[in-house]
Amino acid sequence: MSKGQLIFRRLACLILRTLFRLLTHLEVKGQENLPQGGPLLVAFNHLAHLDGPLVIALLPWSVEGIALSNLYRVPVTGQLLRLYGTIPVHRDQFDRQVIRRALQVLAEGKVLALAPEARQSLTGAMERARQGVAYLALRSGVPILPVALTGTEKVYVEWKRLRRPRLTLTFGELFVPPPWASKPQARRQQMAELTDEIMYRIAAMLPSEYRGVYALTPNPSRPPSIPPNPGGKQERGAQVPPLPGLGEGVRGRGPLRVKDVDSSLL
Repeated sequence: MSKGQLIFRRLACLILRTLFRLLTHLEVKGQENLPQGGPLLVAFNHLAHLDGPLVIALLPWSVEGIALSNLYRVPVTGQLLRLYGTIPVHRDQFDRQVIRRALQVLAEGKVLALAPEARQSLTGAMERARQGVAYLALRSGVPILPVALTGTEKVYVEWKRLRRPRLTLTFGELFVPPPWASKPQARRQQMAELTDEIMYRIAAMLPSEYRGVYALTPNPSRPPSIPPNPGGKQERGAQVPPLPGLGEGVRGRGPLRVKDVDSSLL
């Protein structure tokens, strides 16, 4: 990252935090669940355009992000995304470079934020997620921080009425994925189960009207597939061990084979 890009990110986050505080009624919960830093995957539900900026602005680190390539053609928005340095992804198209860049970010001990649903909700509630976040977590072995958002879908309507919308952002408990399976069929099952785990954890922090397809579960905060945090709860400020380079495999899970990935993940 260049010095200019770092300065832009810090300035952009400062401006965003100020604007959100001034123009909305913003409530932030669960800050005690934040670790000291990366490597880390941040997964959030996607309601509106402002979800990504809100999450990035309120996290206490420089955060890498993935954005749809179509947004780069939007005036102003595209330029801001380039200045920030997000990773462009083509929806429904296979792109090895996106996967490699995302895993490289994690291998370098950084924080990567993205929405498992891969698009804004059309219903105002959670939609069926893709498996990209689960794949990256399983492939890298890095912890996952679930984040739940409410109110962002009403921001523009409330501003037009000269009202300050009410927003909430809740940081959930950090948890780690299971070991990467050795057989392709087991890996597919792992990705499906971990995807549901992530989404149910987000759903557990949301009001019922936001849970959508993830509303029906006996206990949304503790689905049975994965223990909450093997090895004990990570305390705030705890260090996450650094990852080796991609050439050595990520967290000892073998060399990267992008052919394991299909085009519907991100």
